[in-house]
Amino acid sequence: MWIFILRRLAVLALALLVVSFLVFLIPYLGDTDPVRALARARFGRLDLDAAAIETLRIELGMHRPLLVQYLDWLGNAVTGDFGNSYMSREPVMEQVWSALKVSIVLTLAALGFAFAVAVPCGSIAALRQGSAFDSIVKSLNQAFVAVPEYWLAPMSILVFALYLGWLPSAGWRGPESVILPALALSLRPMGYFTQVMRASMIDVLNSPHIVAAHSRGLSVRRTLIAHGLRNALLPVITLFSVWMAGLLGGAVVIEVIFAVPGMGRLVYSAIVNGDLPVLQAGLVAIVTFAVLINTLTDLAYTVLNPVVRIDNAAA
Repeated sequence: MWIFILRRLAVLALALLVVSFLVFLIPYLGDTDPVRALARARFGRLDLDAAAIETLRIELGMHRPLLVQYLDWLGNAVTGDFGNSYMSREPVMEQVWSALKVSIVLTLAALGFAFAVAVPCGSIAALRQGSAFDSIVKSLNQAFVAVPEYWLAPMSILVFALYLGWLPSAGWRGPESVILPALALSLRPMGYFTQVMRASMIDVLNSPHIVAAHSRGLSVRRTLIAHGLRNALLPVITLFSVWMAGLLGGAVVIEVIFAVPGMGRLVYSAIVNGDLPVLQAGLVAIVTFAVLINTLTDLAYTVLNPVVRIDNAAA
Protein backbone atom coordinates (compact mmCIF):
# COMPACT_ATOMS: atom_id res chain seq x y z
CA MET A 1 0.00 0.00 0.00
CA TRP A 2 2.75 2.46 0.97
CA ILE A 3 4.74 1.56 -2.12
CA PHE A 4 1.68 2.36 -4.23
CA ILE A 5 1.26 5.73 -2.48
CA LEU A 6 4.92 6.61 -3.01
CA ARG A 7 4.66 5.68 -6.68
CA ARG A 8 1.60 7.88 -7.12
CA LEU A 9 3.37 10.79 -5.41
CA ALA A 10 6.38 10.34 -7.69
CA VAL A 11 4.12 10.37 -10.75
CA LEU A 12 2.38 13.46 -9.39
CA ALA A 13 5.67 15.32 -8.94
CA LEU A 14 6.88 14.34 -12.40
CA ALA A 15 3.61 15.42 -14.03
CA LEU A 16 3.70 18.79 -12.29
CA LEU A 17 7.31 19.31 -13.34
CA VAL A 18 6.50 18.65 -16.99
CA VAL A 19 3.42 20.88 -16.88
CA SER A 20 5.36 23.67 -15.21
CA PHE A 21 7.93 23.64 -18.01
CA LEU A 22 5.24 23.73 -20.69
CA VAL A 23 3.49 26.61 -18.92
CA PHE A 24 6.79 28.47 -18.63
CA LEU A 25 7.24 28.15 -22.40
CA ILE A 26 3.93 29.90 -23.19
CA PRO A 27 5.53 33.30 -23.94
CA TYR A 28 7.96 31.62 -26.35
CA LEU A 29 5.42 29.56 -28.32
CA GLY A 30 4.07 32.41 -30.45
CA ASP A 31 5.50 33.86 -33.62
CA THR A 32 6.25 37.25 -32.06
CA ASP A 33 9.08 38.22 -29.74
CA PRO A 34 7.86 37.46 -26.18
CA VAL A 35 9.38 40.70 -24.89
CA ARG A 36 7.39 42.74 -27.44
CA ALA A 37 4.26 40.80 -26.50
CA LEU A 38 4.90 41.60 -22.85
CA ALA A 39 5.46 45.25 -23.74
CA ARG A 40 2.08 45.34 -25.47
CA ALA A 41 0.39 43.81 -22.42
CA ARG A 42 2.14 46.18 -20.04
CA PHE A 43 2.13 49.44 -21.95
CA GLY A 44 -0.53 48.86 -24.61
CA ARG A 45 1.84 49.69 -27.45
CA LEU A 46 4.22 47.91 -29.84
CA ASP A 47 6.17 50.88 -31.20
CA LEU A 48 8.91 50.79 -28.54
CA ASP A 49 12.40 51.27 -29.98
CA ALA A 50 15.06 48.58 -29.91
CA ALA A 51 16.83 50.10 -26.90
CA ALA A 52 13.64 50.10 -24.81
CA ILE A 53 12.90 46.50 -25.81
CA GLU A 54 16.42 45.43 -24.86
CA THR A 55 16.16 47.25 -21.53
CA LEU A 56 12.89 45.47 -20.82
CA ARG A 57 14.43 42.13 -21.83
CA ILE A 58 17.26 42.61 -19.31
CA GLU A 59 14.82 43.81 -16.64
CA LEU A 60 12.76 40.64 -17.06
CA GLY A 61 15.86 38.43 -17.15
CA MET A 62 14.87 37.07 -20.57
CA HIS A 63 18.36 37.62 -21.96
CA ARG A 64 19.64 34.63 -19.98
CA PRO A 65 19.67 30.99 -21.21
CA LEU A 66 16.20 29.42 -21.30
CA LEU A 67 17.00 26.71 -18.73
CA VAL A 68 18.32 29.30 -16.27
CA GLN A 69 15.15 31.34 -16.72
CA TYR A 70 13.00 28.25 -16.12
CA LEU A 71 14.82 27.25 -12.94
CA ASP A 72 14.51 30.78 -11.60
CA TRP A 73 10.80 30.87 -12.52
CA LEU A 74 10.23 27.42 -10.99
CA GLY A 75 11.93 28.43 -7.74
CA ASN A 76 9.59 31.40 -7.42
CA ALA A 77 6.54 29.35 -8.46
CA VAL A 78 7.19 26.72 -5.77
CA THR A 79 6.95 29.47 -3.16
CA GLY A 80 3.76 30.82 -4.77
CA ASP A 81 5.42 33.85 -6.35
CA PHE A 82 4.21 34.34 -9.93
CA GLY A 83 4.82 38.07 -9.91
CA ASN A 84 2.23 40.79 -10.42
CA SER A 85 -0.59 40.98 -12.93
CA TYR A 86 0.08 43.17 -15.96
CA MET A 87 -3.45 44.53 -15.81
CA SER A 88 -4.21 45.07 -12.11
CA ARG A 89 -0.59 45.29 -10.83
CA GLU A 90 -1.67 43.10 -7.92
CA PRO A 91 0.07 39.86 -6.83
CA VAL A 92 -1.04 37.07 -9.11
CA MET A 93 -1.57 34.41 -6.45
CA GLU A 94 -4.08 36.59 -4.60
CA GLN A 95 -6.25 36.65 -7.71
CA VAL A 96 -5.74 32.95 -8.42
CA TRP A 97 -6.52 31.87 -4.86
CA SER A 98 -9.65 34.02 -4.75
CA ALA A 99 -10.87 32.61 -8.08
CA LEU A 100 -9.95 29.04 -7.13
CA LYS A 101 -12.04 29.14 -3.96
CA VAL A 102 -15.04 30.28 -5.99
CA SER A 103 -14.54 27.53 -8.60
CA ILE A 104 -14.16 24.84 -5.94
CA VAL A 105 -17.46 25.87 -4.31
CA LEU A 106 -19.26 26.03 -7.67
CA THR A 107 -17.84 22.71 -8.89
CA LEU A 108 -18.58 20.82 -5.67
CA ALA A 109 -22.12 22.21 -5.58
CA ALA A 110 -22.77 21.21 -9.21
CA LEU A 111 -21.21 17.74 -8.97
CA GLY A 112 -22.70 17.09 -5.53
CA PHE A 113 -26.17 17.74 -6.89
CA ALA A 114 -25.48 15.63 -9.97
CA PHE A 115 -24.16 12.77 -7.84
CA ALA A 116 -27.07 12.94 -5.38
CA VAL A 117 -29.58 12.61 -8.23
CA ALA A 118 -27.66 10.17 -10.42
CA VAL A 119 -26.92 7.44 -7.85
CA PRO A 120 -30.53 6.68 -6.81
CA CYS A 121 -31.97 7.24 -10.29
CA GLY A 122 -29.34 5.07 -11.97
CA SER A 123 -29.75 2.33 -9.34
CA ILE A 124 -33.55 2.27 -9.59
CA ALA A 125 -33.40 2.28 -13.40
CA ALA A 126 -31.05 -0.72 -13.26
CA LEU A 127 -33.40 -2.58 -10.93
CA ARG A 128 -36.39 -1.81 -13.19
CA GLN A 129 -34.93 -2.37 -16.65
CA GLY A 130 -37.46 -1.85 -19.40
CA SER A 131 -39.96 -0.06 -17.16
CA ALA A 132 -41.47 3.37 -17.78
CA PHE A 133 -39.13 4.84 -15.14
CA ASP A 134 -36.11 3.37 -16.94
CA SER A 135 -37.25 4.84 -20.26
CA ILE A 136 -37.80 8.28 -18.72
CA VAL A 137 -34.38 8.23 -17.07
CA LYS A 138 -32.64 7.27 -20.32
CA SER A 139 -34.48 9.99 -22.26
CA LEU A 140 -33.61 12.64 -19.69
CA ASN A 141 -29.98 11.53 -19.69
CA GLN A 142 -29.74 12.05 -23.43
CA ALA A 143 -31.37 15.47 -23.12
CA PHE A 144 -29.08 16.57 -20.27
CA VAL A 145 -25.97 15.49 -22.17
CA ALA A 146 -27.08 17.18 -25.39
CA VAL A 147 -28.33 20.55 -24.09
CA PRO A 148 -25.67 23.26 -24.59
CA GLU A 149 -24.70 25.36 -21.59
CA TYR A 150 -24.68 28.58 -23.62
CA TRP A 151 -28.46 28.04 -24.15
CA LEU A 152 -29.31 26.57 -20.77
CA ALA A 153 -27.68 29.36 -18.73
CA PRO A 154 -29.58 32.28 -20.34
CA MET A 155 -32.85 30.33 -20.23
CA SER A 156 -32.42 29.60 -16.51
CA ILE A 157 -31.76 33.30 -15.89
CA LEU A 158 -34.85 34.22 -17.92
CA VAL A 159 -37.12 31.82 -16.02
CA PHE A 160 -35.85 31.75 -12.43
CA ALA A 161 -34.33 35.23 -12.14
CA LEU A 162 -36.30 37.55 -14.42
CA TYR A 163 -39.72 35.88 -14.70
CA LEU A 164 -40.12 34.19 -11.30
CA GLY A 165 -37.67 36.39 -9.38
CA TRP A 166 -36.57 33.55 -7.12
CA LEU A 167 -32.81 33.83 -7.57
CA PRO A 168 -30.21 36.46 -8.55
CA SER A 169 -29.33 36.51 -12.23
CA ALA A 170 -25.59 37.07 -11.84
CA GLY A 171 -22.79 37.82 -9.40
CA TRP A 172 -21.32 36.02 -6.41
CA ARG A 173 -22.78 37.60 -3.28
CA GLY A 174 -24.03 34.70 -1.17
CA PRO A 175 -25.34 31.11 -1.12
CA GLU A 176 -28.29 32.05 -3.31
CA SER A 177 -25.86 33.09 -6.05
CA VAL A 178 -24.52 29.52 -6.24
CA ILE A 179 -27.83 27.82 -7.06
CA LEU A 180 -28.46 28.86 -10.68
CA PRO A 181 -24.91 28.41 -12.03
CA ALA A 182 -24.51 25.15 -10.10
CA LEU A 183 -27.77 23.74 -11.49
CA ALA A 184 -26.89 24.81 -15.03
CA LEU A 185 -23.46 23.24 -14.64
CA SER A 186 -24.79 20.01 -13.12
CA LEU A 187 -27.08 18.73 -15.88
CA ARG A 188 -24.43 17.43 -18.25
CA PRO A 189 -22.44 15.48 -15.60
CA MET A 190 -25.75 14.32 -14.13
CA GLY A 191 -26.61 12.67 -17.45
CA TYR A 192 -23.25 10.92 -17.65
CA PHE A 193 -23.28 9.89 -13.98
CA THR A 194 -26.75 8.35 -14.28
CA GLN A 195 -25.86 6.42 -17.45
CA VAL A 196 -22.68 5.04 -15.90
CA MET A 197 -24.41 4.24 -12.60
CA ARG A 198 -27.19 2.36 -14.38
CA ALA A 199 -24.77 0.31 -16.52
CA SER A 200 -22.49 -0.40 -13.56
CA MET A 201 -25.37 -1.47 -11.35
CA ILE A 202 -26.66 -3.83 -14.04
CA ASP A 203 -23.22 -5.47 -14.27
CA VAL A 204 -23.00 -5.78 -10.49
CA LEU A 205 -26.51 -7.24 -10.15
CA ASN A 206 -25.64 -9.89 -12.75
CA SER A 207 -22.34 -10.79 -11.05
CA PRO A 208 -21.98 -14.24 -9.40
CA HIS A 209 -21.72 -12.98 -5.79
CA ILE A 210 -24.96 -11.03 -6.11
CA VAL A 211 -26.73 -14.05 -7.60
CA ALA A 212 -25.38 -16.12 -4.70
CA ALA A 213 -26.67 -13.56 -2.20
CA HIS A 214 -30.13 -13.81 -3.78
CA SER A 215 -29.97 -17.58 -3.55
CA ARG A 216 -29.34 -17.30 0.21
CA GLY A 217 -32.65 -15.49 0.56
CA LEU A 218 -31.45 -11.88 0.87
CA SER A 219 -33.89 -9.27 -0.38
CA VAL A 220 -33.10 -7.13 -3.39
CA ARG A 221 -32.79 -3.97 -1.24
CA ARG A 222 -30.47 -5.60 1.28
CA THR A 223 -28.37 -7.17 -1.46
CA LEU A 224 -28.10 -3.84 -3.24
CA ILE A 225 -26.94 -1.96 -0.14
CA ALA A 226 -24.71 -4.63 1.37
CA HIS A 227 -23.07 -6.02 -1.76
CA GLY A 228 -23.81 -4.06 -4.90
CA LEU A 229 -23.73 -0.36 -4.26
CA ARG A 230 -20.08 -0.01 -3.26
CA ASN A 231 -18.81 -1.85 -6.33
CA ALA A 232 -21.23 -0.05 -8.65
CA LEU A 233 -20.00 3.33 -7.40
CA LEU A 234 -16.39 2.80 -8.54
CA PRO A 235 -16.89 3.95 -12.18
CA VAL A 236 -19.00 6.89 -10.99
CA ILE A 237 -16.26 7.99 -8.59
CA THR A 238 -13.77 7.92 -11.45
CA LEU A 239 -16.11 10.00 -13.58
CA PHE A 240 -16.66 12.38 -10.65
CA SER A 241 -12.92 13.01 -10.35
CA VAL A 242 -12.59 13.61 -14.09
CA TRP A 243 -15.41 16.16 -14.08
CA MET A 244 -14.08 17.78 -10.91
CA ALA A 245 -10.71 18.33 -12.52
CA GLY A 246 -12.26 19.56 -15.75
CA LEU A 247 -14.79 21.95 -14.27
CA LEU A 248 -12.29 23.73 -12.01
CA GLY A 249 -11.02 25.62 -15.03
CA GLY A 250 -13.42 24.53 -17.73
CA ALA A 251 -16.68 26.15 -16.66
CA VAL A 252 -15.88 29.24 -18.71
CA VAL A 253 -19.30 29.65 -20.35
CA ILE A 254 -21.20 29.37 -17.07
CA GLU A 255 -18.82 31.66 -15.20
CA VAL A 256 -18.91 34.33 -17.89
CA ILE A 257 -22.72 34.29 -18.32
CA PHE A 258 -23.41 34.33 -14.57
CA ALA A 259 -20.51 36.73 -13.81
CA VAL A 260 -18.93 34.20 -11.46
CA PRO A 261 -15.35 35.23 -10.54
CA GLY A 262 -13.91 31.72 -10.89
CA MET A 263 -10.86 30.15 -12.51
CA GLY A 264 -12.42 29.72 -15.94
CA ARG A 265 -13.32 33.39 -16.16
CA LEU A 266 -9.91 34.42 -14.77
CA VAL A 267 -7.96 32.38 -17.33
CA TYR A 268 -10.25 33.55 -20.13
CA SER A 269 -9.67 37.19 -19.18
CA ALA A 270 -5.92 36.58 -18.93
CA ILE A 271 -5.85 35.16 -22.47
CA VAL A 272 -7.89 38.06 -23.88
CA ASN A 273 -5.77 40.69 -22.13
CA GLY A 274 -2.40 38.99 -22.65
CA ASP A 275 -1.84 38.84 -18.89
CA LEU A 276 0.83 36.11 -18.92
CA PRO A 277 1.59 35.89 -15.16
CA VAL A 278 -2.10 35.34 -14.38
CA LEU A 279 -2.42 32.83 -17.23
CA GLN A 280 0.64 30.85 -16.10
CA ALA A 281 -0.38 30.80 -12.43
CA GLY A 282 -3.96 29.86 -13.33
CA LEU A 283 -2.90 26.95 -15.51
CA VAL A 284 -0.47 25.66 -12.89
CA ALA A 285 -3.17 25.83 -10.20
CA ILE A 286 -5.74 24.04 -12.37
CA VAL A 287 -3.37 21.25 -13.38
CA THR A 288 -2.08 20.83 -9.81
CA PHE A 289 -5.60 20.31 -8.49
CA ALA A 290 -6.45 17.98 -11.39
CA VAL A 291 -3.45 15.75 -10.67
CA LEU A 292 -4.16 15.78 -6.94
CA ILE A 293 -7.78 14.80 -7.54
CA ASN A 294 -6.77 11.91 -9.81
CA THR A 295 -4.25 10.72 -7.21
CA LEU A 296 -6.85 10.82 -4.44
CA THR A 297 -9.23 8.89 -6.72
CA ASP A 298 -6.66 6.12 -7.14
CA LEU A 299 -6.26 5.96 -3.36
CA ALA A 300 -10.05 5.83 -2.94
CA TYR A 301 -10.11 2.85 -5.33
CA THR A 302 -7.81 0.92 -3.03
CA VAL A 303 -10.19 1.54 -0.12
CA LEU A 304 -13.44 0.72 -1.95
CA ASN A 305 -12.26 -2.21 -4.06
CA PRO A 306 -10.50 -5.11 -2.30
CA VAL A 307 -9.21 -6.47 -5.63
CA VAL A 308 -7.37 -3.24 -6.37
CA ARG A 309 -6.03 -3.16 -2.83
CA ILE A 310 -4.64 -6.68 -3.14
CA ASP A 311 -3.06 -5.92 -6.55
CA ASN A 312 -1.38 -2.81 -5.17
CA ALA A 313 -0.08 -4.69 -2.15
CA ALA A 314 1.34 -7.41 -4.41
CA ALA A 315 3.05 -4.79 -6.61
